Amino acid sequence: MRNVLTLIVAGILLSAFSSDEGSEVKTLNAEGLDDRQQQVVVIAANTANGNQAKLARALSRGLDAGLTVNEIKEILVQMYAYAGFPRSLNGISTFMDVLEERAKNGVRDEIGNDPTPLPTDKSSLEIGTENLIKLTGAPSTGRSGTFCPAIDAFLKGHLFGDIFGRDNVDFQTREIATISALATLGDVNPQLQSHFNVGFNTGLTEAQMTSLISVIRAKVGRRQAANASKIMTSVISKRHTRPEAAAISATQTSALGAQMISITRRGAQPVQNVPTQHFTGSAQVQPLFQAHRPAHASGASVTFEPGARTAWHSHPLGQTLVVTAGVGWIQQWRGQIQEIREGDVVWIPPGVKHWHGATRTTSMTHLAIQEQFDGETVQWMEKVSDDQYQAMEQRHRQK
Repeated sequence: MRNVLTLIVAGILLSAFSSDEGSEVKTLNAEGLDDRQQQVVVIAANTANGNQAKLARALSRGLDAGLTVNEIKEILVQMYAYAGFPRSLNGISTFMDVLEERAKNGVRDEIGNDPTPLPTDKSSLEIGTENLIKLTGAPSTGRSGTFCPAIDAFLKGHLFGDIFGRDNVDFQTREIATISALATLGDVNPQLQSHFNVGFNTGLTEAQMTSLISVIRAKVGRRQAANASKIMTSVISKRHTRPEAAAISATQTSALGAQMISITRRGAQPVQNVPTQHFTGSAQVQPLFQAHRPAHASGASVTFEPGARTAWHSHPLGQTLVVTAGVGWIQQWRGQIQEIREGDVVWIPPGVKHWHGATRTTSMTHLAIQEQFDGETVQWMEKVSDDQYQAMEQRHRQK
């Protein structure tokens, strides 16, 4: 009875939202979608329906809300599997225009993480089958897969393997985007019902789903929101009356929360030259791992040739350096230069201006581990000039 009352109250609250484009979208409570997730709804919906003017505004608002460039790219790419290549390509083109306009206005948007390369010891079909089991509890795509094995292979190998296997956007965000696109398209209720179930399996709550529908109502239309609400109510009712389904869902949610153990093999991450605007001298960086939600830490191995160093910079949540080879230097702003050697572990507190690099005669390699805050891991400043570097070296030798 309590669940029925919850759905009735949610329906009453949904009817209070205006469908005007300029209206403010409100979450029903603190447990609804946050601002970033709401913008995912609007971006996916307007990519699906092809409204480029609304999409452009949504893309800009999404960036302002903290979505990174790469996260939005992932959403736009994923949309081709549900709305087709033309809508997806149009969305990408609109996004390029939005980024160019923002850059002209001096806005610097966070690029964000690239996806970790897919495992080389598994095929896309194997990865997709594993993801499908995690999301739905079954290795099959249903009757359609039995009737048409080709679509089953494409769904598993490409959609759930190649696309859902890209880990710089989590499963919850992908399901928010998918449900939003399907709700907007209309006449795809079997698929919408399926993805409401999958969304719940990823840990999305009834409050978040109701919040999603409120965004559809405000930004897409009453008809689409009413249909989505009806499908969601049916899905929730069936899940509540099937305890075994709820048990399966809890298991899946736990598995998705822990995710699958992944191994990135040695050499899988390419070594890159560091950006010259933030470094002096010759140095190379090898990305080791990106942040996997809900974690925020990323890490890389950086090798400095003799005389190479970073520019002055700081980290919003600090940084840990682990020296793995050679001898180098590190200096805090207005502090003394300090020598760091293989085996040393350095902690740099949040917001502390500093630089680090090799000595003039020795190379140095360290691991760098830092966390994101509002999508950023570092704030770059001016370079350490040759005169500064030489003067600090001299003072160090005179100690």
